[in-house]
Amino acid sequence: MSVHVIYKKDGVKMMRPVLTREDYMALRDNTQQQRLVDRIRKGGDELKGGLVQMNYSCLPNEDGTLRGTKKMSDTVCMDIDHIKEEEMPRVAERILAKKDELGLLLLEKSARGHGYHVAFRRMAGLSQEENLQWASNLLGVPYDQGAKDITRVFFTTTGSSEDLLFLDDRLFEQGEFEMLESHDESESVSTFQRFSYKTKGQSQAKEGKDLSYQGIPFSQIIAKYWEMFNNGKVPTEGDRNVLTFELAMALRPICDYSLENLMAVVPNYWGGEADAAEYRRTLESALKEPRKGMPYRIRQVLKELKAERQVQATGGTLTMSPPIPKKLPPLIKLLTKNVPWFYKPAVASAVFPALGAHLHGVKFRYWDNVEHEATFMNVLIGRQSIGKGAVKKPIEYIMEDIRDRDAPNRQREAEWKQKNPGARQKKDPRPQDICIQMLIDDMTNAIFNQRIIDADRNGERFLYLQVDEIEALKNVTSRKTATDVGLLIRKAFDNAEAGQDRFGGDSVSGIARLRWNWNASTTPPNAQRFFNNMVNDGTVGRLDIATIIRDDDDEAPVIGIYDQQFAQDLRPYIDRLNAASGLIECQQAKKLALEMRKENAAAAALYESEAYRVFSYRANVIAWLKGMVLYVAHGYRWSKEIAEFVRWSQQYNLWCKMLYFGQQLEGELKKERQMQQQRGPQNLLDLLPEEFTREDYTLMRKQQGKEGNGNSTLRTWKSRGFIILDDVTGRYCKTEQYKNNKQ
Repeated sequence: MSVHVIYKKDGVKMMRPVLTREDYMALRDNTQQQRLVDRIRKGGDELKGGLVQMNYSCLPNEDGTLRGTKKMSDTVCMDIDHIKEEEMPRVAERILAKKDELGLLLLEKSARGHGYHVAFRRMAGLSQEENLQWASNLLGVPYDQGAKDITRVFFTTTGSSEDLLFLDDRLFEQGEFEMLESHDESESVSTFQRFSYKTKGQSQAKEGKDLSYQGIPFSQIIAKYWEMFNNGKVPTEGDRNVLTFELAMALRPICDYSLENLMAVVPNYWGGEADAAEYRRTLESALKEPRKGMPYRIRQVLKELKAERQVQATGGTLTMSPPIPKKLPPLIKLLTKNVPWFYKPAVASAVFPALGAHLHGVKFRYWDNVEHEATFMNVLIGRQSIGKGAVKKPIEYIMEDIRDRDAPNRQREAEWKQKNPGARQKKDPRPQDICIQMLIDDMTNAIFNQRIIDADRNGERFLYLQVDEIEALKNVTSRKTATDVGLLIRKAFDNAEAGQDRFGGDSVSGIARLRWNWNASTTPPNAQRFFNNMVNDGTVGRLDIATIIRDDDDEAPVIGIYDQQFAQDLRPYIDRLNAASGLIECQQAKKLALEMRKENAAAAALYESEAYRVFSYRANVIAWLKGMVLYVAHGYRWSKEIAEFVRWSQQYNLWCKMLYFGQQLEGELKKERQMQQQRGPQNLLDLLPEEFTREDYTLMRKQQGKEGNGNSTLRTWKSRGFIILDDVTGRYCKTEQYKNNKQ
């Protein structure tokens, strides 16, 4: 094992192996880590102790402690921070240019940002000090005499491309390495042979063997298993017999119940050759147990890993969104400058409904030649008391001019109502030039439809609404249902016609194109409940979704001051949006949108995610529209910063959708495909999901018009090895044998 994370137990430094890239990136990419790195680089050097610490040069003592260990790992890590800062970029270039000769596994910026940490393969036949001297000579940097202890720890930075410059997955290989020393004393130091890999206490995998299941490496499966069912800890003395037995029981169905396969993937947590027999006996004992189908634990692990894989298509992880660009377009930089970094992604997304509401009579032409208007419907999803209100102040300043224009119109409407009470038989005509864009969250369906008509005939303007909870959107519908809200969302995105026909003289009657931008907040459970029936009908795909993820709730966020200077800095951008008209095109934006579409198709195929593919279509449109709004707001100038923001915005929107709705859409699309295949005579087992209950089976038979209880068919499937029954859950599972026979 090449890399270990350091933690304290009873005040003593302990070492835990980092088994996978995913585990490693999760340690680097948590919000606490990012916050600390940012503050350290602003002068908070005393905060370094709070960073995640790693060791790349040694193995732990038998009791898992770090101090005093003499065991070297197969890698060496060195710190390069003792040369002039202006020379550092050239040093990084030399390191990457010599990565093969060096055996480079890791290159990262140091915590202060002025140096580098370099991990590389240990040279056989050389001591720790000699390895460091050799690497220093190769890279042309002075040797640091004070940094030769194998127990030295390194303060880890973030997972961003600016901090993590190079990472090779071989850093996470499990096992011990034998030294193969040169026998030719005349050979120069750089010709020493490196360590050769030998799996620790395990049989060598057959040549060409695929150590993965359904495309997921077993190393990831095992790491996730310990994370979910043992608090991230691997077995140690005292529990390794029972835990290894349980792991083998979980893995045996996806290892073809083969001892050879199990020994190729299950680590030997005893560690020495003397205990290899105990390791083997434990695996054999697991294989002798009666077979009961796919265990619940491994099903949960695979489900979690598949969900992670889908989210990874967006460039994020389950706990970390794609990082917002460091350099933002000036307008977005201004609108996000007063909030802490963990609010910036949410604010950068949430401001667009208000910005878009300033465009009227403006259309943009997409790469497929379909014309779109600046429609944005933003849902901010986050747990209670996390600070979702941080988006309100920037929006308030953006909408100030529209609010001021609405005020006299509200007054005129109030005066007309006063002169024409409901009981009056002959009413004066309502002024046709009244237009009120900003809506309140307590209105009737009739008022909403009147606002739609007014906005359309007075310059094709957008309505805007901000609500604290998504449920409040029901107020604009006649039946107060989420289903009707979904219909309005779909119409608004396409600027389709909406309205109502009423017979009574006092009733609001009329139809116009719906231009409706809005912001809403909610919690994850409420969001999933509200949109439960709208994930696969295009509604969720039309939304721009944002979220807030924090792990430092003890620290109260400090919000900057919004004042007259902020309003003055914002005004030129708003003026440009208000002045825009007609059809606006931008070739750079069109080209970027087409490139992203192709990239999305490749990512969907790579990660085998139909949900990602479906969500990506409109996410691309929404991100492109943001780019067009920024293009206009910046004086019809395209820039690298706008392009990078558009790319990030699409991936961030997709990440949020996959995080909260991805698994549901994936399941619904799968059922849809199965239903489409139900034409003509069908294999009954094909009509059932991978796992099914007796009730599922009975319902399927009823839908197919089959008579009887079907017990004989179930017995036949079991006897032929097509299904197995999990006694723990009472579910039937299709076997690999059945799937292979179908092929």
